[in-house]
Amino acid sequence: MSHLTEFRSQKDKYFGQDHDSPLSHGQRERFNGLVYYDEASEFVFKVTPSLVDDDAEIDIPLSTGGTTSTHRWATISIELDGKQETLTVFREDKHGPLFLPFRDGTSGDETYAVGRYLEVHALEDGNLWLDFNYAYNPFCAYGDNWTCPIPPPENRIISPIRAGERLYPDPEH
Repeated sequence: MSHLTEFRSQKDKYFGQDHDSPLSHGQRERFNGLVYYDEASEFVFKVTPSLVDDDAEIDIPLSTGGTTSTHRWATISIELDGKQETLTVFREDKHGPLFLPFRDGTSGDETYAVGRYLEVHALEDGNLWLDFNYAYNPFCAYGDNWTCPIPPPENRIISPIRAGERLYPDPEH
C-alpha cells in the first residue's frame, strides 16, 4: 500500500468514525469515504522558495466573516498546463508549519468553491516539497459550523489542479 493510499484510508477512518471528525453525527452515519482524484505525479513539486523580506502580519478573511492573522513566508513558482504560477506560502509564526491555501480551476465545480489547503514540507536542502495529491478541503466544506481561512487573491490561479480531495457530496450547508 502506498503512503498516499494509507494516508487516505486513515483520513476516511477518522472522518467516518471519530467523534472529533468535522462531520456531523448524521453525516458520519451516511459516510462512504471522501472523494479523491487519482494519484497524479504531475502535481508533485520540489521548489526553491523566494523568502519574503517583510515579516509583517497580514489578515486573511475567514469563511464566517472577520479575519485571522498570519505571515507571508515565501513565494514559490510551479508550472501548470505549461504556465508558470506563483503562489504564496504562509505560516502563523516563525516556527509554525508551512501552509498553502489555494483556489484553482477546479474550485466550485470539482472541488470546494472556497478553495483547498496544502501542507508544505521544508527539506534539509532548503527547498520545499509540495504534493498536491495531499490537498484537502477545509472543514467548512462539510458544514456551516466551521470557520476557515479563505485563500487570498494571490493564491487564486486559473489552471486546474486535479489532485487531492474533491468536492464532498454530502455537506450540511
